[in-house]
Amino acid sequence: MNRSELVAAVAEKTGNSQVAVNGVLDAVFDVFVSQISKGEKVSIPGWLAVERTDRAARTGRNPQTGEAIQIPAGHSVKLTAGSKLKAAVTGK
Repeated sequence: MNRSELVAAVAEKTGNSQVAVNGVLDAVFDVFVSQISKGEKVSIPGWLAVERTDRAARTGRNPQTGEAIQIPAGHSVKLTAGSKLKAAVTGK
């Protein structure tokens, strides 16, 4: 399911217009981005949790030359499924 299919499905289920649902979805993603970029965890209990993780600097290898290179420290995003989502996927 892509974004437009999701918007259409939610609009049909809630009786709202696709424009309104799309605006809400944009707002949700904006809040996720602003909070996670600050390093704060966003949690929807039972469904999912999203948080920023730190990656340490490390040494890697250039696959073409085999030369050692330094990979700088950075950030990544971790998504954790909640109990309701896990139960829905497993059919329990």
